[in-house]
Amino acid sequence: MTFGHPLLLLTLLVLPAVWLARRLVERRRMRYAVRYTNVEVLAGVVGTRSRLRFVAPGLLALALATLGIAVARPHVTALVPSNRAAVILVLDVSGSMRAQDVKPTRLAAARVAIHTFLDKVPNRVRVGLILFAGDPVVVTPPTDEHALVAESVDSTGEVDPYGGTAIGDALALAVQLGRQIAGTVGGQQVALGSRSLAAFHAAAAATHKRPLVSILFLSDGHQNRGTLQPLQGAARAKAAGFPVYTVALGTTGNTTLRGGGFGFFGQGSGFFTGRNGLAPDPATLRKIAETTGGKFYRAKTAGDVKSAYAKLGSRLGRAPDRKEITDEFVAGAAVLLLLAGLASAIWAPRLP
Repeated sequence: MTFGHPLLLLTLLVLPAVWLARRLVERRRMRYAVRYTNVEVLAGVVGTRSRLRFVAPGLLALALATLGIAVARPHVTALVPSNRAAVILVLDVSGSMRAQDVKPTRLAAARVAIHTFLDKVPNRVRVGLILFAGDPVVVTPPTDEHALVAESVDSTGEVDPYGGTAIGDALALAVQLGRQIAGTVGGQQVALGSRSLAAFHAAAAATHKRPLVSILFLSDGHQNRGTLQPLQGAARAKAAGFPVYTVALGTTGNTTLRGGGFGFFGQGSGFFTGRNGLAPDPATLRKIAETTGGKFYRAKTAGDVKSAYAKLGSRLGRAPDRKEITDEFVAGAAVLLLLAGLASAIWAPRLP
């Protein structure tokens, strides 16, 4: 915890000064005798009240100490929504996403999870969408209008359903889009025609910090198409400083495709080879996340996918920053003062 005005913490010295003053007054107070016939009953009552009489002063002291900290303007480091943040969603829409091991299908579960992510991510965060099978394509450029991304997700069918899975190329396109968001490609400024992207860079320039770009990657299969290998794409993301959060969707190859069949051609042609052609590749996706400084999630059910995206929606788009918590301390002091007043009314030191 840090303080905006640390010298004002000296106000806390008032508390020990008041305590010392009270002790001096009590020592000088004249003693008086009380006549009471039943000494045992009097001792029990006075003993109980002698303990309870410290409750109200203790609460009052805590309230004053809390106020003393509040005037010093306390700050903590916390994850807060950032105007400089952008997230690139990369979704596998190859034919294997029609597999029914995740109900109703892998692609349908992914769509629901992306909606959950969009509900959780801060409104100011720019979100873009890339779909890929044999070839990746940017469907929605990064924007803070999340409804547009949701519409693109809902209107998504199996793009090139038998085109294979090009994980490395999809990562490379996400990195290229991320560099455009960050404002540089190969060290040179790029032209930005989007009003939302212009606002994005204005916010980044105002804070003199690099834009925060993260890649959220969901796939269910082994790479069987494309120019770049998955770890080559991961190396590009690492070099750009973009963490990749991967979600491996699916259980095993023992499942069927919606509409029937397991596939019958070899991997070289982009089709599925029997049941094993539908098996996910969590080891590769985990390595991608580890290489880039992201995090890996294994999702075997629709609930797992939704839970992973909910966590990521609450995490991505936020950056560590100083957050002032003066209001919280003032509220706590008010509660303590109220409790001190109640304790004083109930347990005021009065003899029977």
